[in-house]
Amino acid sequence: MSPPAFWYNPKARLWPALLKPFAWAVAAIARVRAQQSGWRAPVPVLCCGNISVGGTGKTTVVIDLVNRLVARGRVPHVLTRGYGGRVPDGTQVMPLSHSATDVGDEPLLLAQYCPVWVGADRAVTARRAVDAGADCLIMDDGLQNPSLDKTFSVVVVDGVVGFGNAQVLPAGPLREKVEDALPRAHALLIIGADAANIAQQGVDFGLPVFSADLKQVGIPDSLRHTACVAFAGIGRPEKFFGGLRAAGLRIEETFSFPDHYAYKEHDIKHLQEQAQRLKAQLVTTPKDAMRLPDSFRQSVIEVGVQLVWQDSAAPEHLLDMFLAQPA
Repeated sequence: MSPPAFWYNPKARLWPALLKPFAWAVAAIARVRAQQSGWRAPVPVLCCGNISVGGTGKTTVVIDLVNRLVARGRVPHVLTRGYGGRVPDGTQVMPLSHSATDVGDEPLLLAQYCPVWVGADRAVTARRAVDAGADCLIMDDGLQNPSLDKTFSVVVVDGVVGFGNAQVLPAGPLREKVEDALPRAHALLIIGADAANIAQQGVDFGLPVFSADLKQVGIPDSLRHTACVAFAGIGRPEKFFGGLRAAGLRIEETFSFPDHYAYKEHDIKHLQEQAQRLKAQLVTTPKDAMRLPDSFRQSVIEVGVQLVWQDSAAPEHLLDMFLAQPA
């Protein structure tokens, strides 16, 4: 399902007012959970989380930081929930034997860069990772998960939509109140233009604020000379489509699906028919590709994204702050 429009309309009044009692309950539960203490790992734990639901670019941030930690000679392992997966907590992702149905799409993508462990109980996954040799841990999401103590937490925000109407679920897109979450954070990372003035909120809470953009990468030259039909089932598909257009691709038609969507046979048939009708090449994200059957995936071109920091020294400074914290 797509998020309701009133979540991102600060002028909307009716639905947020009607849903406010439920939002109070969600906020109260989140506040109580945040006060719980979790397992303290013997290695530093970096959480890349967010306050709102939907795609903010966390996984791309995690990949960037993993690569930088590896370049420093560290041995990072990633802990992630594994959305929609069915394996037990504490399972290491094995790309050759696991599918997106088993462990989720993002874990399969992350496993191309370092060892990845899935499970809602982050204490279980952390113990397994440490036993397997990790000397630092990165959580992809989990800011609201109390099962593991965080050494350093980075709140990742989509600068275009910010915190929406600033209301908690279901009255808005937030998992908890901003004033409850930011005091637990150590840094704020804004992805894209700061249209919602999120940087000022970070400054108000005494947080260092970093900025980065997403850039489409891995575009084959052949794709620049043909019509394209793009499809995506991610948090904000329009970000992907806009990035393709900004890269100069000729996008004839786009199809949006819910985040983590499991593509059905009729979806695939429809996409193939539209591409054939328009004499176009099908294009999607690497995350979506993890959920496609191999026979169809071979006919689709994947175009990924890369994090581009506005200050090239910023990510190393962020990692210096993280590694300087006592584990």
